[in-house]
This record gives sequence, C-alpha cells and structure tokens, in this order.
Amino acid sequence: MSILLDYALGDFVTHPEKPDWGVGQIQSVEGARITVNFEHAGKQLINAKIILLVPATNETE
Repeated sequence: MSILLDYALGDFVTHPEKPDWGVGQIQSVEGARITVNFEHAGKQLINAKIILLVPATNETE
C-alpha cells in the first residue's frame, strides 16, 4: 500500500481507516488541511499530519 504525501487538487484517494467512505477527490489543499469529497461521506476535512491518504486505484480499467 502506497501513501500519498504530496496532495494535488483532483487526486483520487481513500481514507485508510474509513474504507466505507469510498473513493474521494481532493477539493482543496491548505497546508496540512485537505478537503476531500468522498462518494459515501461527502466533504470531509482531513488533517494530513494525522491521516495519510492512500491513492485510489482504478479497479474498473
């Protein structure tokens, strides 16, 4: 499992402790504050100093 440390707008990620949230897309990056819009949890503010988001894999291709 790889860990995403350099976040960019539009990246697709998953939360390592909340797999039920599904895949999320990064909406904003302000320092360690990452806003992600998850398919099953809506917009969530993530503290990147505490939670290391995982790049989403595209399982449909």
